[in-house]
Amino acid sequence: MSRIGKQKIEIPEKTEVTVSGNEVFVKGPLGELKKDLKLDVIKIEIKDRIVSFKPLEETVFARSLWGTVASHVANMIEGVNKVYEKKLIIEGVGFKSEVKGEKLVMSLGFSHSVEIDIPKGLEVKAEKNVITISGIDKELVGQWTATVRSKKKPEPYKGKGIRYSDEVVRRKQGKKSV
Repeated sequence: MSRIGKQKIEIPEKTEVTVSGNEVFVKGPLGELKKDLKLDVIKIEIKDRIVSFKPLEETVFARSLWGTVASHVANMIEGVNKVYEKKLIIEGVGFKSEVKGEKLVMSLGFSHSVEIDIPKGLEVKAEKNVITISGIDKELVGQWTATVRSKKKPEPYKGKGIRYSDEVVRRKQGKKSV
């Protein structure tokens, strides 16, 4: 049984949730989100500002989507009321980043600078060695943050690279000489 899918989600004030076909629309004070979900096996009921979920069939597929759909809707409701934020820290001599227009430009020790387009719906700030990424869509914030981190992952000997602010990089001891 899905423990997440069984939970009812309360809709806060100034927030609207509507379902039409396979799409879920959530509108709140910070913006609007729309997500296309597989709703032919999960039923979403909205009554008295409470959202509940119910599988339409007793299959393994329906049960696996039950909690997933509930999590997506909960993240959408939370996102239009509170901004999601992730921070990346750049460590290394000469490593730096800056926002130029709609691009994040980073110097990461390569012979060229790395440029990444900033998607619509995200706000990116680069101050000293910290990149702050914020937006109302949790999935977009997390995926784009992972894309930026993948350009130069932290290495275990000196810790150089891009890491999450709460990530711990386990250091290895270097070569021992006899």
